[in-house]
Amino acid sequence: MLNEKRWTVRRARHVQLLMPLALAFVLPVVSAAVEVGEKAPAEETGTITGVVKLAGTPPPLEKFLVVGDSPKCGKERWSKDVMLGPNRGLRYAVVSIAGTSGKPQKPAKMPYIDQVGCEFTPRVMIAPVGSPVFIINTDNFLHSFHTRSTRNPAIDKAQPSVRLVLEEKFDNPEIIEVGCDLHPWMKAWIVVAEHPYYAVTDVTGAFVLTDVPVGSYQLRVWHETLGKDAKDVIVSSGAEANVTFELMKK
Repeated sequence: MLNEKRWTVRRARHVQLLMPLALAFVLPVVSAAVEVGEKAPAEETGTITGVVKLAGTPPPLEKFLVVGDSPKCGKERWSKDVMLGPNRGLRYAVVSIAGTSGKPQKPAKMPYIDQVGCEFTPRVMIAPVGSPVFIINTDNFLHSFHTRSTRNPAIDKAQPSVRLVLEEKFDNPEIIEVGCDLHPWMKAWIVVAEHPYYAVTDVTGAFVLTDVPVGSYQLRVWHETLGKDAKDVIVSSGAEANVTFELMKK
C-alpha cells in the first residue's frame, strides 16, 4: 500500500512536469491541421481597416462576491463586459463582412481558451468552422466549460486540474457564449467563422481585414453588451478602406 501511494504521488508530479511539454507538442501539431483559406489574387484585393468606439456613458460594471474559491480568485470580481482603451476604443468587438464566402482562413495561432486567474482568456476568439478548439486549465484547480448556443450542441464539462486539455469542434457558424458554472463572472465568446473575413478589435479598438476581394460589402460589428451595427464599404484594388463604428448602450 505504501509503495502504491508513493507511485501515485510520483505519477502526479510527472503529469505536472510534463504539462508544458504536452502543450508545446499538441498545439502546434493541431494548428497545422487547420485548413488554409482560399483568397483572391493580390491584385484583385484591398484592405478594410477601422476602429470601434464607445459612444455615450459606459454601462455600470457588475460586482461578484467570490464564494468558495476566494483564496485563489480573490474576495470579489468585477464584470469585464465593456473594456475600453485609449480614445474610448472598444476591445473585443467582432467585425465581419456579411454575405461573402470562402474557406475559413488558418488562424495565426491555434484556437484555444485558457483559464488563468479565474478568468477565460482570450475573452473573444475566432475559430474556423470545423476546426479544433482547445480549452486549457492553467489555474490547475476545478473549473467548468459550459457553452450556450443555438446552432451547435451545448457543451457542459467539468475540467479538473488533472485534465490537461479539452478538445471541442463547432460545425456551424454562430457566436457562442462560454461560462464557468463554478465562477459566474467568468465569461468568453467563441466566434465560429464560415469565411476568412472576421476580426476581433485590439486594446485600442482597431481592426484589420486583409486580402478582401474588390467589391461592395456590408460590414458588421457585434459586441456582447453594446449590440450590433452595420455600414456599407467599397473595397478597391490595392487600396485601404477605413470604417469607424460607434456603439452605445441602448
